[in-house]
Amino acid sequence: MKKKKQKKSSILRFYPYTKGFRGNLLLAMLTVIISSAASYMTPQIIRVTVDSVINDEPFSLPGFILSWIESFGGREALRSHIIICAAAALLFAVIAGVANYASRMNLAKGCEGTVECMRNTLFGHIQRLPYAWHNSHQTGDIIQRCTQDVELIKNFVNEQLMTVIRTVLAIVISLTLMFMMNVQLSLVVLCFIPLVLGYSMIFFVLVGKKFDQADQTEGQLTALVQENLTGVRVVRAFGRERFEIERFNKKNQEFADLWSHLGKILGVDWGLGELFAGLQALVVIVIGVFFVENGSITEGEFLAFTAYNSMLAWPVAQLGRVLSELSKTSISSTRLFDILDAKEEQDKEHPRTPPMDGDIVFDHVSFGYGEGGEVLEDVSFTVKAGTTFGILGATGSGKSTLMYLLDRLYELPEGQGRITVGGVDIRDIGLSHLRHGIGMVLQEPFLFSKTFRESIADGSRRSDLETVRKYARMAVIDDAIEGFAQGYETPIGERGVTISGGQKQRVAIARMLMQDTPIKVFDDSLSAVDMETDAKIRQSIKENVHGTTILIAHRITTLMNADCILVLEKGRVAQMGTHQELIAQDGIYKRIFDIQKS
Repeated sequence: MKKKKQKKSSILRFYPYTKGFRGNLLLAMLTVIISSAASYMTPQIIRVTVDSVINDEPFSLPGFILSWIESFGGREALRSHIIICAAAALLFAVIAGVANYASRMNLAKGCEGTVECMRNTLFGHIQRLPYAWHNSHQTGDIIQRCTQDVELIKNFVNEQLMTVIRTVLAIVISLTLMFMMNVQLSLVVLCFIPLVLGYSMIFFVLVGKKFDQADQTEGQLTALVQENLTGVRVVRAFGRERFEIERFNKKNQEFADLWSHLGKILGVDWGLGELFAGLQALVVIVIGVFFVENGSITEGEFLAFTAYNSMLAWPVAQLGRVLSELSKTSISSTRLFDILDAKEEQDKEHPRTPPMDGDIVFDHVSFGYGEGGEVLEDVSFTVKAGTTFGILGATGSGKSTLMYLLDRLYELPEGQGRITVGGVDIRDIGLSHLRHGIGMVLQEPFLFSKTFRESIADGSRRSDLETVRKYARMAVIDDAIEGFAQGYETPIGERGVTISGGQKQRVAIARMLMQDTPIKVFDDSLSAVDMETDAKIRQSIKENVHGTTILIAHRITTLMNADCILVLEKGRVAQMGTHQELIAQDGIYKRIFDIQKS
């Protein structure tokens, strides 16, 4: 029920984003009214000219205009200077044109400002959404919502909203003036409006359903392209080009078929609009000529009436198009608010900012990823401040999950244990403060498309070359960088695709070390480097880096010098102790050690 209510009101929810530009939008609407009103004066000038200037019908004009005509010389003077009537028509045409220009200018400014605010809000909100939310949504679909859907909403406001206002004005002003001239002929025109509105509402529902399907498919198509481009090396390595092309062609065909079907529906909708508009004009002309013949309407009134009918018929006929676009906009706005309504990461009302150099304690921690069952079960251990702590375990044993919970990438639910740093529950620590105190390098680190120097200094207050080189040497990557033609100014490509996996890991290590955080986590981040480089990095870190270090690895050689080693098995603590203590007892650690030693 809640979702249904949101769909009905989602377009109105964009009102707060117009703050700062409401004056422009209001002025755009006012000038549209002026433009429309001025346009509707021209047929009246034609009516008066034909009936009361060329012919001898009495003037049916406001008193002040009649006084001006009499002071000018009356009907005969206007007949002698009929160019005055033409000048009056031209004046209103100029007013309509200037007002229309002002409307477009203000609408463009208000629209672009509103959309800019919307994009900024969307991007900022996405940055604050939980890691779990990002894992459950495809990147391509998010991009499609933040670009295509936002653009569609902008186009609706920029184009269709003014059409709605003009249509309403056309119905109100035209029908008022038409009824003043001839009631019977006006009733004929009025009969067409419910018919147009009726079939337009039917197509509104049909277009909404089909556009929803097409929009979702477009998001899937964007996600497929983004995924393929990101994994281009895997595609090449496994010779999957033909498979990926076929997969893309299949999804693209599905997308094209949906839009083709939507185009057929819109074609029928718009075709009916044109048909009804033409039929309405034809009926008015036929009946109008008959009324002129029997004297129910004058020639001037007939000309003005047909002009108003044309000015009314086409906007009403386009109402179907407007409703179609409104249907699309409603779907797009709902998809955007699916993002904006997602709950951001939350701090407590008064978060704490304790020192991050204390003991780290996992106290009876249990955790699972939804329907996948428990990943961690009753895990308890302590990482002493200033020590090196190792974690060993098979794939899927929960090693990385421990660090995700420590960094609050996933929130530990109440009643499933607690994690403390320096005796303070991490749920009470401000997110920003917590994450600034924890440096983390993942097994597959992400590098932005920057130079080596920019990548290592990313997020640090200092970016001078000497400081960057200092930390690059700690990560044993300095010599490799200097081997490139441009040295530290060498671009490393999107996601670091131009360098090896081991080089990427070492750049990420240097980047993390440069943050100089009290807690440093290496989540299997030496897996892509050789044994010799592994030893050099560990020795360099031991000599140069202070604070608490957590090493997660599959190699025992990476962990053997740690002050304490935790062994996980299926989410439970299997063993814990120093290297010497663990190889002296039967268990997982000794078995892995014997295998890796041989």
